[in-house]
Amino acid sequence: MDTKLTLKLNQEIIENAKKYASDKKMSLSRIIEAYLQSLTSEKNKTDFEISPFVKSMATGINIPADLDDKEVYSDYLIEKYQ
Repeated sequence: MDTKLTLKLNQEIIENAKKYASDKKMSLSRIIEAYLQSLTSEKNKTDFEISPFVKSMATGINIPADLDDKEVYSDYLIEKYQ
């Protein structure tokens, strides 16, 4: 049974997500449902990696696909504890 869910998101994120859904020939609801399913499924409870596209939707900024998260975090810690 499907249930309606209302979300409040940044307008630019919504527009980018709708374009992404259109390019993939899927509804935005279907994409969000699949994403939430992947987050909550038992097999993915450990070390789930969020894609750069999803990260950019969440923050409203573009994140390069080749971003090295560990290096960025390491640089952050070095800067923080200098």
